[in-house]
Amino acid sequence: MLEIQPTNPIETRHLIVALDEYQSTLYPADSNHLDQIHELQQDHVYFVAAKLDGNLVGCGAIKLLDDYGEIKRMYVSPAARQQGIGKAILAELESRAASQGLHLVRLETGRLQTAAIQLYRSCGYRDVGPFGDYIEDPHSVFMEKRVRSPDASRL
Repeated sequence: MLEIQPTNPIETRHLIVALDEYQSTLYPADSNHLDQIHELQQDHVYFVAAKLDGNLVGCGAIKLLDDYGEIKRMYVSPAARQQGIGKAILAELESRAASQGLHLVRLETGRLQTAAIQLYRSCGYRDVGPFGDYIEDPHSVFMEKRVRSPDASRL
């Protein structure tokens, strides 16, 4: 059984470390835009953990900014991939953004992370240029998706 629940990022430290280690093998340091655990504990960040049959297998966050939400720290452990966990985490984060009145979700991911890019595209994300404080980077892919609040479907 899959559960996606808000949690303190400290509880997923081993997943965040695994993500950092993986990305550091793919990209130069200045192309890794890694929020640290203390940044993920701020009030404007919604952080979730995914548990499959009680085992912690994934995590993700959304920064709730003025005009959009930014997906950060999406990760599913390799042994738990291809089971819809990434989609479930993403759906929860998008739902949170929409429930907070945000209609746009953005993200930055690495060009070499093709599975992640495929996941985002399959969930309706489209390529865009840099946003926020990001600058053009040959290692980065920038994406966004419009989201609607659950109440909007009743209109």
